Amino acid sequence: EAELGDLLFTLVNVARHLQIDPEQALREANRRFESRLRYMEARLREAGQSFEEADAERLDQLWEAAKRALPTPCS
Repeated sequence: EAELGDLLFTLVNVARHLQIDPEQALREANRRFESRLRYMEARLREAGQSFEEADAERLDQLWEAAKRALPTPCS
């Protein structure tokens, strides 16, 4: 646990060194994750499936499709 804390602290410092607001970067990452998750849920609903019914391979396929379908901001 302590090592993970050290790693997170280091990543915040790297972000600041690169003039990236780490809090804003995390917010944006969460927004992308939520959008991709909603995309996956919609595709599963269309197929009459739930997350619990989908196997790992199907979920991976949907995740990749969501990444292709949804815009990613350029930095």
